[in-house]
Amino acid sequence: MNADQLRILLLVILGLPLVAGVVIALLPRASLARPLSIGLALLHLVLTGVLVGFAAPQLVNREIDPKVVFQPEFVPGVAVNPTTGEINFPHKTTFNLIGLSPIPADTSVGGIFPAIQFYIGLDGINIWLVALTSVMMVPVILMIGNSIQDRANKFYAWLFLLQTAILGVFLSFDLILFYVFFELTLIPLFFLIGQWGNGAGRRDAARKFFLYTLAGSLLTLVGAIGIVLSVYSQTKLLTFSIPELAQYLRQAYATLDPAQHAYWWNVQTFSFLMLVAGFAVKIPLIPFHSWLPSAYSEAPASVTVLLSALLAKMGTFGLVRICFPFTPDATLHLGMPLLGLLGVIGIVFGALCAYAQTDLKRMIAYSSISHLGFCVLALVAFNTEGMSGGILHMVNHGLSTGALFVLVGLMVDRYGSQPMDSFSGLWNKLPVFTFFMIVMTLASVGLPGLNNFVSEMLMLGSLFDLQNKSMTSLTFAILAGFGIFLSAWYMLTMIQRVFFGPLREPDMTKPVTDLNRREWLTIAPLGVLCLVLGLFPQPVLNVINKDVEALSKVADEARARQ
Repeated sequence: MNADQLRILLLVILGLPLVAGVVIALLPRASLARPLSIGLALLHLVLTGVLVGFAAPQLVNREIDPKVVFQPEFVPGVAVNPTTGEINFPHKTTFNLIGLSPIPADTSVGGIFPAIQFYIGLDGINIWLVALTSVMMVPVILMIGNSIQDRANKFYAWLFLLQTAILGVFLSFDLILFYVFFELTLIPLFFLIGQWGNGAGRRDAARKFFLYTLAGSLLTLVGAIGIVLSVYSQTKLLTFSIPELAQYLRQAYATLDPAQHAYWWNVQTFSFLMLVAGFAVKIPLIPFHSWLPSAYSEAPASVTVLLSALLAKMGTFGLVRICFPFTPDATLHLGMPLLGLLGVIGIVFGALCAYAQTDLKRMIAYSSISHLGFCVLALVAFNTEGMSGGILHMVNHGLSTGALFVLVGLMVDRYGSQPMDSFSGLWNKLPVFTFFMIVMTLASVGLPGLNNFVSEMLMLGSLFDLQNKSMTSLTFAILAGFGIFLSAWYMLTMIQRVFFGPLREPDMTKPVTDLNRREWLTIAPLGVLCLVLGLFPQPVLNVINKDVEALSKVADEARARQ
């Protein structure tokens, strides 16, 4: 496929879930919702596979302009010269949403464009997260089975709207568009948790999730607007284009004028703190995590999969896409002491809380806090290894933790919500289910040959980079390594208690059976992907590397200024 066809396909991939949600919501019979949802999710996965299959080799072989920070490809709405047919700006769009005031014609940052645009594209940082979003939707719908009967068409419609919003976050290269999609995720999740959640506390959990994440998003908006207005005050350049802002700020930070240095340092510090506060809620980092246990435990199992596999990645993705390129000096100066410390606390605290849980859902939820703390710690090392490992770990963590929540959901379908001490020796009764639980547990703890091992080793290696003067010791690296040990401790302890030993299970009114065909199709592909990414991670890293190297140059320039 050529670039024009890939641009069209990118629009289709973003728009298809929205169209699917509207169609399913308007179905005359709710019984049609599930088969139609499965078909549309599979169609979306096939189209995404085609996009990734053709786009990834081009991303590997392209040349990135050394002056730019982000160079999105396959951007819909590029400007075409009507005389020659040539594309004037292949990495910009003419899809204008709101034109506030014209941008001065400045060849260093681009031509004359309105301030807010429908600006989406692909690069090495977001392509695999787009693929993950499409992949996870299929097992989420398959695992539901017949468990959702009440207003099923509305439930599936909200799921597709959520998928649209998540894809929009990953694809956006306009700051306001990013924020709109970032906020849009709150609406479907509020209704999915509040109306279809488990237990009497579901409405409180939905309200708490909504308010916490809304407050965090507003802080993110304040930090982003601070950057935009600061650029405008200096240049009269009004733009929300993330590549243009990053490119201009890179040039501005290189100035030798002490007054300009002082001005931009103050801007960076304020914006860094605001952006980090908002993204920390979404990740979530300690102490911004208190919405997570109730939301994860009260949400339907399928929604919990999306919360853990995709929603948390929006926070770490925001750090890489917005926070680091906009505030590189503040990231080096404050990132490791502040975010690194919170990440280490999250690694240890999340692991200890996971060990203390009696509910499987809550145990994996706290495990997710621990793993994402490790991811944040590696990202703020702000080097090639840390960012490559962190981006790869977003994908790996989404697959392994999402698969664990799928398995927990299948277990809840059989036994209801039961404490772990109600079970023992399930291997004797559910050998296939136990096999997949062991495989996904080993993937989660980073067994060599499975997916998390590669990203964890890259992230751990990034912490030994002594170029970062804020890292005066290897304490964080040691604690991060200890976190891997803690992860193996509580996960293998759970396996030993629940699946081995003499058989013990709650009394059930109907017989409990092993995985059926639908459940096989739900979990087996995720296990295969974990194995493939564990054995062959290099093709994925090859696509990531060029964009990470471009961003790491910004970090190196900031180190030189230090």
